[in-house]
Amino acid sequence: MKRYLAIVFLAAVAATQANAKSFHDMFGTDAPESDGGAVLKTIDFQQGPIKLPGADATLNVSDQFYYLNPDDTRKVLVQLWGNPASAAEGTLGMIFPAKYAPTDPRTWGAVVEYDGGGHVSDDDAASTDYNALLKQIQDGIKEQNSERERQGYAPITLVGWAEPPHYDKATHALHWARDLVFGKDANGLHTLNYSVRVLGREGVMELDFVAGLNQLQDINNAIPSVINAVQYDSGKRYADFVNGDKIAAYSMAGMIAAGAGVKIAAKLGFLAVVLGFFKSFGVALLALKKGLIVVVAGIAAVGRKILGAFRRDKSTDA
Repeated sequence: MKRYLAIVFLAAVAATQANAKSFHDMFGTDAPESDGGAVLKTIDFQQGPIKLPGADATLNVSDQFYYLNPDDTRKVLVQLWGNPASAAEGTLGMIFPAKYAPTDPRTWGAVVEYDGGGHVSDDDAASTDYNALLKQIQDGIKEQNSERERQGYAPITLVGWAEPPHYDKATHALHWARDLVFGKDANGLHTLNYSVRVLGREGVMELDFVAGLNQLQDINNAIPSVINAVQYDSGKRYADFVNGDKIAAYSMAGMIAAGAGVKIAAKLGFLAVVLGFFKSFGVALLALKKGLIVVVAGIAAVGRKILGAFRRDKSTDA
C-alpha cells in the first residue's frame, strides 16, 4: 500500500511539473534583468488542470491564461507588487492572461480563494434590487469615511456599478464590478473592483480581479472562460445540494455587500459584515508601489478575510 501511495504521489508531482513553464517557455524571451527579473525566473507558469486542495475543485487553465500557485502568488503580490505579506494569506493562487507577464503594465490578475461557509441559495438572484443595494452600500461607505480619515486612511467614494451584478444560472456564477475613487478629489483616478463568485454545493469559489478601470472590457471578455475553468468535483457541484447540507449565513446580495466591506442590516436579509475600516479588525489600506491599492477587511461575522478593492495606476508602472 505504501509503495502504491508513493507511486501515486510521484505521478501527481510529475503531472504538476509537466504543466509548469519557465518565463522563457511562457513568453519566448528571457526574464528582464531589472523590474523583478530575479523573482520572475523562480516562478512556475502553469496551464492545464490544477487541483485546488480544500476547495473540492479543479481549475482547467487553457492556453489563454496561466496559473500561479500560492507560493508564486505570494511572490507577485508581495515581492513584485509591494503588498504586505498578509495580502497573500489564504489564497489558492492567481490567474493571468497568457500574453502578459505579471510585471507587464497591461496585465491583470484574478486572486483565487475559497469560502467553505456553506451552500448559498440563489433564490434571491432574480428578485434583488441591485440599484437599491448599491445605494445601501454607498450610504454605508459614506458613513464610515469620517472614521477612515480619523484612522489616517483616504475616504472612498463608490461611484456606481462598473458592471451591474449578473447571475448566470447555468454556471451558478455571480459577477459584478464597482467603480471606486480613493481620496477627496471627485475627479481622481477611478479604480475597478471586479468580483466573481462561482457557487458550489458547500461553498463559493471567489475570484477578485486586480485591474484598472480601462481594462473592464478585457476582463468582461475573459469572464466566460474564467468561470468555465472552475470545475467542482463530482458530488460537490451546486446541483449536488441535498436537504440537510450546511447553509451559508449570507445571501447572494450579502456576498456583494461583503465584497465592499459594508455592514447591511440583517433585517434586510443581507450578511451583517463588520465594516472593514477599523484597525481593531485587522484592516489595512495601503498605497503600494506601482500604484496598487489593496483593501483587506477583517470580517467578524464569518471569521474570514476578504480581499476587497484593488487599484493599479498604469501611469506609474515602469
